Amino acid sequence: MDIFKRISDYQAESEKLAWTGTFKEYIELLREDPTPAMTAHSRVYEMIESYGVEESGGHKRYKFFDQEIFGLDRAIEKLVEEYFHSAARRLDVRKRILLLMGPVSGGKSTIVTMLKKGLERFSRTSKGAVYAIKGCPMHEDPLHLIPQELRPEIEKALGVRIEGNLCPSCQMRLNTEFESNIQSVMVERVFISEDNRVGIGTFSPSDPKSQDIADLTGSIDFSTITEYGSESDPRAYRFDGELNKANRGLMEFQEMLKCDEKFLWNLLSLTQEGNFKAGRFALISADELIIAHTNESEYKSFISNKKNEALHSRMIVMPVPYNLKVSEEEKIYAKLIAQSDLRHIHIAPHALRAAAIFSILTRLKETKKQGMDLVKKMRMYDGEEVEGFKEADLKEMQNEYLEEGMTGIDPRYVINRISSALIKRDTQCINALDVLRALKDGLDQHPSISKEERERYLNFISIARKEYDTLAKKEIQKAFVYSYEESARTLFENYLDNIESYCNWAKIKDPLTGEEMDPDERLMRSIEEQIGVSENAKKAFREEILIRISSYSRKGKKFDFTSHERLREAVEKKLFADLKDVVKITTSTKTPDESQLKRINEVTKRLMDEHSYCPNCSNELLRYVGSLLNR
Repeated sequence: MDIFKRISDYQAESEKLAWTGTFKEYIELLREDPTPAMTAHSRVYEMIESYGVEESGGHKRYKFFDQEIFGLDRAIEKLVEEYFHSAARRLDVRKRILLLMGPVSGGKSTIVTMLKKGLERFSRTSKGAVYAIKGCPMHEDPLHLIPQELRPEIEKALGVRIEGNLCPSCQMRLNTEFESNIQSVMVERVFISEDNRVGIGTFSPSDPKSQDIADLTGSIDFSTITEYGSESDPRAYRFDGELNKANRGLMEFQEMLKCDEKFLWNLLSLTQEGNFKAGRFALISADELIIAHTNESEYKSFISNKKNEALHSRMIVMPVPYNLKVSEEEKIYAKLIAQSDLRHIHIAPHALRAAAIFSILTRLKETKKQGMDLVKKMRMYDGEEVEGFKEADLKEMQNEYLEEGMTGIDPRYVINRISSALIKRDTQCINALDVLRALKDGLDQHPSISKEERERYLNFISIARKEYDTLAKKEIQKAFVYSYEESARTLFENYLDNIESYCNWAKIKDPLTGEEMDPDERLMRSIEEQIGVSENAKKAFREEILIRISSYSRKGKKFDFTSHERLREAVEKKLFADLKDVVKITTSTKTPDESQLKRINEVTKRLMDEHSYCPNCSNELLRYVGSLLNR
């Protein structure tokens, strides 16, 4: 890749996108396409929607968030539909501050960062193009040039809405530089950029005694006062506060509720009326989406203070809980590790899953539903089927505790402990046991865990270990059964012959003697019991298999070992149970003979080729499962 050519191409592309013209030419541009006149809230919503939306089961999934946010589909849907979509349609929620409230390391800052980066990219597309009065320090909407009295008829002619007034700087320039000739005012296309302070502002609280309100609203340029003679002259004022620069885009308040009250007062009129006070000027119009984030304890402290009632009524609070899906939690850890310098170290399969199981268990609350424990609940949340429970039970549990996911172990702690395991040992690979050990060792150092919580968390580590033991056995089971694939297929065909005879009330022929005999109920049940098919459910299960065979036959397809996932699993488990003694001896022997060594090499190769193990962790898995089977 030619790096400098790529940079050159990017710069050339930016030059190609650039546009400069008069206000008259801009109006003609709006006649063809009025989208550049949309509000900041509409621009954010259109940007999110431009990435695509998937609808399933009455819920929407916004693809814009897929790369960075995991397991928060319901929270994201609520955020987009109840705030961004409504605000884009000019409903009253656009006059509210969006406050993301949730636990530490839950994804609040990531959401805001994504919105900022997304806006930057969107402003470089034709649909997201932003045009501003050239030379305006606030990059304001050129339509502000149109006098108030003429706006209703011009709005009708162009199919747009015009809100806001010229900033003091542009008012003066219109009268002096352009001699009130509106159509000759120059307009340019601008690109939203946090680095260049165009359309994105960020305010972070610091010491209230030293932080100046000018950080938000701009300040007087004392070096020019002698030249212009007045503090109310726009030329003697720097319109460089965060609220000024965030115009047309997004204003982020980091840890908003830590801010001194005087910094929040400016937001009262900005949210409700779309303007704020700065210097000795009339109210300054600003079109910007205000988004803030905070944690739950600070939010509760804030709303308990009666002095904050006016601001509280101007907020839309969106809870951002922790993810509650094990598979999504794994993706969070994989993403964070991939961003580090330790991505070359191999992480054995199920290592991150073991950590994720522990994390999710700490975040779940005990349900009142009979027969449902935390592990079953965790599985249902992750989309797995749990016998005896239906989707309606899942929805009921999701609505049982509104605060579920607002407490528990955060991803940052888990990544810190995984990092500790990666750094501590001079190794090229870590497995689930290494990760669980690191998590356990770190509980004593966690500053906010009480003694009671520590005991509970230690229990969750034990549960995660048991879940991993099951996964490890299953992995070895699959690898060993592969070596006996012909035996598995024979058992599969034998089972099919027997259920066909059973369902059709027919006899079955003995493959050796040719004699007719009754279906082998013992064989059928020994396979079905492997996947929890009860005595009462056996008939329905067998009939379902026959219906599937018939369906395959009508379509001219062969029903084979891979056609029914649950039946395949049952056959593999049955075969593994029959081979258990062989597996025990093979995995635990210290001096394997030639046939055992051959089997070990086949299993190891299978683990490496099919399941992403390395030589180190595949051998460790064999030894570990051997020790489990010999207990």
